[in-house]
Amino acid sequence: MATPIIARDLTKQAPHSPRARLAGFAIATRAVDKCRASLAGTLGEYHYDCPLDNLLFTFKGITGEQFKAAVQASTNYEEVGAWLLANGTTRTPAEIKTWSDEVEASSPMRNPEKRSAFIQDCSRLGLNPQMNSTFDWLEADDRDSFRPSRN
Repeated sequence: MATPIIARDLTKQAPHSPRARLAGFAIATRAVDKCRASLAGTLGEYHYDCPLDNLLFTFKGITGEQFKAAVQASTNYEEVGAWLLANGTTRTPAEIKTWSDEVEASSPMRNPEKRSAFIQDCSRLGLNPQMNSTFDWLEADDRDSFRPSRN
């Protein structure tokens, strides 16, 4: 059964984890959530067509505008996944898995320009920057952003 795309209100809940794969692609489900929220005016502090989304778009040889048009024309996640497979640069299942695994394991610790900010963000979230990936940080930040208040 196809999973309908419901525009999440990203002022009240986080998008899917970047680990949630769509047609095998990491980041894709999260990008759909942010795109739908952008179209609905409920994006909150999130950004669509951001550097994370562009990792996917670059890998597939598509633009954020093309992806947005596909999301607008789709009624469910599976349709967007089929569109991703059919458009842009053709990728084999093995290439998709390798890319998704690599992006899931990536860390700003390997980038001198991003290392300091990542260390600071990890410290705020109780993560070890030497052991945690970008996806670990995003998930922790999402949890922290939507943690129930302790009043």
